[in-house]
Amino acid sequence: MTVARSQIVLSGRERFFHEDEIIVSKTDLTGKITYANRVFIKVSGYTEDELLGAPHSLIRHPDMPRAVFKLLWDRLMTGHEIFAYVNNMARNGDNYWVLAHVTPSYDAGGTIVGFHSNRRVPERSKIAIVEGVYAALRAEEHRHEDRVRALQASTELLHATLQAAGKTYDEWIWTL
Repeated sequence: MTVARSQIVLSGRERFFHEDEIIVSKTDLTGKITYANRVFIKVSGYTEDELLGAPHSLIRHPDMPRAVFKLLWDRLMTGHEIFAYVNNMARNGDNYWVLAHVTPSYDAGGTIVGFHSNRRVPERSKIAIVEGVYAALRAEEHRHEDRVRALQASTELLHATLQAAGKTYDEWIWTL
């Protein structure tokens, strides 16, 4: 039986995986996990049975701003890949940072049928920069009681941050 995200108490500990390891997962169109490799199982702390069929958001750390996931889904649903720094949450409440590369998966007719994600060990110096931006986005989300308005405001702040830097999202990620 899968532990509900709401039952997990954050441990305040970070876990790591090796630079030569890649976390791999696949999901259907709704974000339910259809494949999890051994590294994903080991790092997340869930069993394969707990992961398969569960929403990928099961590992979403509460410190992750919703605007980042909106950007991710917007990009994927239009057929674009995305790279993103993501703070995930393991089954025991530990967190682990990844540099995720998420791509749409297509059937023979060119229709998106799911998503494929490879996650690597991120550079620690880049996480420090990302954490500052993510903290500002979360703070903006918390300023609003209405969840829809909170997401909208956080997304606007993300776009304003990128515009002030004079970069697209992709340029920002690769020039951190």
